Amino acid sequence: MIGDGMGLGQITAALYANNGHLNLERMPVVGYQKTHSSKSLRTDSAASATAMACGEKTYNSAIGLDKDSIPCRTILEELDERGWATGLVATVSITHATPAAFIAHQNMRSKYEAIALDFLKTEIDLVIGGGMKYFSARRHDGRNLIAEWKQRGYYVSDYFRRGLNRLAPPPGANLVYFTADNHPLSRMQGRDYLPDAASFSMKFLSGRSPKGFFVMIEGSQIDWACHANAADQLIEEMLDFDEALGRVLAFAEQDRETLVIVTADHECGGVAVNPGSKLKRPRIEFTTHDHTISMVPVFAYGPQAELFSGVYDNTEIYFKMKQALGLLGEKPSAN
Repeated sequence: MIGDGMGLGQITAALYANNGHLNLERMPVVGYQKTHSSKSLRTDSAASATAMACGEKTYNSAIGLDKDSIPCRTILEELDERGWATGLVATVSITHATPAAFIAHQNMRSKYEAIALDFLKTEIDLVIGGGMKYFSARRHDGRNLIAEWKQRGYYVSDYFRRGLNRLAPPPGANLVYFTADNHPLSRMQGRDYLPDAASFSMKFLSGRSPKGFFVMIEGSQIDWACHANAADQLIEEMLDFDEALGRVLAFAEQDRETLVIVTADHECGGVAVNPGSKLKRPRIEFTTHDHTISMVPVFAYGPQAELFSGVYDNTEIYFKMKQALGLLGEKPSAN
């Protein structure tokens, strides 16, 4: 799970706003990762997510490419090829930088239609997020990728038609559920699907392959709240993400075979919780509207969680995941 823009300040603010408790506290292993990109100490989500997904440093704005613009195979693609069930869940367009870096290969994060096309180059089992227009109303090639997905046996639906918990895909069908034409609303504006999507993805993916499953779930709009220096919005997005984590941990505690990792792509806003704070009323201050250079925490729960303690580069997330899965070895390059 990735809390976009989530650093220690954001976690502290949410903790005390929530009367001193978060589901994050249930995770026994804590580490820290360094987030810089290949050319800058200040990373963006594209470069940092690529580092975690591929184990390769890259330049800001690059999606699934190394620093020389060569495509790098992501952990999701590798597991998909090995027969694992895979999924992506986000509270922004699913073609946005963080989810895109786990499945696409483009030199600019803003190439949303090209990123959407990359989704169809895998057999990803589950997609939940916004961005429907990049699949159905494409300006560059006129293709209808939703129709193409359906021709391949995918069950595709959206929030216009039915709620997430009312979906009834045919047995064995892969599933795509769009939550917005472009970006979903903020939590304060009424978006409420992330915790349910977390529960749904655990249940849906866990029964699809005897090898196991991989899903990246992003609390995407924590970052946007921090760019806007919007303290109330930050708290709402953090608590929404933490509730989703609670659903995931409930599954993992019962399953006892699921490794849960929670981290961020970078910190945003330079958040501090200052003197004068009280329980349920933290005094939140921002030092910038931009990403900072701060390290971000990594939390882990479940089998091999101890691998994620210590201080390390964000590229190590990829290798630690592969080690935990017993797949550590030479990383293949994308064709």
